Amino acid sequence: MDAHDDDLKTFEARGPLPLPTGGEYLDHDGVRLWFASFGSGPPVLLLHGGMGNAGNWGYQVPALVDRGYRVLVMDTRGHGRSTRDHRPYSYETLATDALAVLDHAGVPQASLVGWSDGACTALVLASRRPDRVSGVLFFACNMDPSGAKEFVFTDTIGRCLARHQRDYLTLSPTPDQFDAVFEAVGLMQRTQPNFTAADLAAIHVPVTVVHSEHDEFIRPDHARYLADTIPGARFVLLPEVSHFAPVQRPGVFHRAVLDFLTEQGGSVSFQQPRSS
Repeated sequence: MDAHDDDLKTFEARGPLPLPTGGEYLDHDGVRLWFASFGSGPPVLLLHGGMGNAGNWGYQVPALVDRGYRVLVMDTRGHGRSTRDHRPYSYETLATDALAVLDHAGVPQASLVGWSDGACTALVLASRRPDRVSGVLFFACNMDPSGAKEFVFTDTIGRCLARHQRDYLTLSPTPDQFDAVFEAVGLMQRTQPNFTAADLAAIHVPVTVVHSEHDEFIRPDHARYLADTIPGARFVLLPEVSHFAPVQRPGVFHRAVLDFLTEQGGSVSFQQPRSS
C-alpha cells in the first residue's frame, strides 16, 4: 500500500526521506545557489515550490535514481541553503537560475518536474529555451493570476508552512529572513506569471499538466485550460490528494512522474517507494 500523509502530520514532524549526501554551490547572478546531482542516466531536474527546499523531493530522488535517472535538485534563490539579493522575485530570474545549474552540471537538455512555483519556473524556462528542455511536468500552479483560487488557510497548509519554517531556520545562511522571503515570494505569486493564451500556444516542448483533485490554491478549470492551450499537452488528475501530493501520497505522484518520463523516451517500471 502506498504511504499516506494526507494531513501532513508526518511531514510537519520530520519531513520526507532525507536526501542522499552531497551537493555543491554555484555563484550566479549575485547569489549563491545550492544544488546536487544523484545517479546517472537521462537527466531530470526537480524544482520545488515556494518557501520549500530541495529536501521536499526526498521521496522522489531515490525512486528516480533507482530507475536509472540522473536526478538534479536545487534550492531556489533565498530558499534552503541558497542566498538571495534584494531584487524582487520573478519566474524569469528563477528560470535563469535553473539554466545556470544545468550549465554548471554539464547537462545540455533535461526533463523538468516542477511543483507549484517550480512548475512556473519550469514552463518559463521551456518557453525561453526549448532547446534545453526535453519536457515539463507542470504540477500545481497557475500561469496567470486568474488561475488562483481565493486563499483559505487550512490546518494542512499550516503544517506545511511550519515544516518550511523549521527547515529554513536550519538550512538558511540568513535564518532571520523567513518572513521577508515569504513576503517577496508572495508578491511574485500574486502578480506573476502573466502568460497569455498566445504565449502558451507558442510552447513547443512536451508538457504534462498534473492537477490534484483537492488542490487548495489552483482552480481545476485553469489546469485544464493550460492542457488545452499548450500544443499537445496531456492532462492528468490525481485523485484524493491536494497541492502537497508529492509528500501526501508519494506513490501516486511517482506514477505520474514515471509516466511523464516514459513519454520522454525512457523505459521504467513502477516500484513501491522506499520507506523510512
